[in-house]
Amino acid sequence: MISCFDIGGTAIKGAFARSADDIRTFERRPTPLQDFNAFVETLKSVIAESGETPRCVALSIAGVVDPDTKRAIVANIPSVHGRTLAGDLQAALGLPVIVANDADCFATAEALAGAGKGHRIVFGTILGTGVGGGLVVDGQPINSDGGFGGEWGHGPVAATRAGNPPVELPRFACGCGLHGCIDATCSARGIEKIHAHLHGQTLKAEDILARWQVGDEAAARTVHVMVDVLASPLALVVNVTGATIVPVGGGLSNVPALIARIDEAVRPRILRRFDRPLVVPALCRVEPGLIGAALLGLRSLGEATP
Repeated sequence: MISCFDIGGTAIKGAFARSADDIRTFERRPTPLQDFNAFVETLKSVIAESGETPRCVALSIAGVVDPDTKRAIVANIPSVHGRTLAGDLQAALGLPVIVANDADCFATAEALAGAGKGHRIVFGTILGTGVGGGLVVDGQPINSDGGFGGEWGHGPVAATRAGNPPVELPRFACGCGLHGCIDATCSARGIEKIHAHLHGQTLKAEDILARWQVGDEAAARTVHVMVDVLASPLALVVNVTGATIVPVGGGLSNVPALIARIDEAVRPRILRRFDRPLVVPALCRVEPGLIGAALLGLRSLGEATP
């Protein structure tokens, strides 16, 4: 048995896993944001509920482990930010610890138990409040030792002219400090920025998408421009990685028509031709972070996984 966690800025989700098909979740706990000792005690309280000692602990976390220093970069959780998190937790818990980025855990879940099952190269994409991704090859995330691989949402590559007829777009500021990132232009907040720029109207992303699906012309124009901006960078990612499936998670994936439209725009822009959908909704809709962490933990112990 292993203990696995999905660590967010608001809550910690915990579970025990005996196999890929036997993952038992527990009640969420608030994330201690300022006190590392309290953070450790929260993990211990979940582990204690199992009544037995796990063979290892696996964490999915909304941050990145620097592959050189092994320090965690988790800006929204100061209690763990800057720590050599795996080593510190291993010392505190007395158990082997694996720490992985949440997008990598999502991609692993999809590769081994979701839409990517049976595919050798899977690029899991997150489209929600941000844009992220994770690359899994032969069942193993490329960031197995930490790293920034798969972070296609960041970099000044968003088009400043898009749509048909084309419209000029500003290079929106991104939280990473750059301008013109896909994260800033094609996330949920990005859709809202595009809509405001095109129509001078402030709407939530979910409202824009709802209006688009019932034929609203302004919303349709916004979605068309957003998809046009998104499709080329994603097509380049597919060309570079050789991915044969791109499962999409995050809040925007809850609109299947949007994912279908993205797929239609991406496939003509890649070198390899597919006669089937390439960009598809994720299948691990419930707790993909926990599923991915569990699968990584089980694999580390040589346990059978899908």
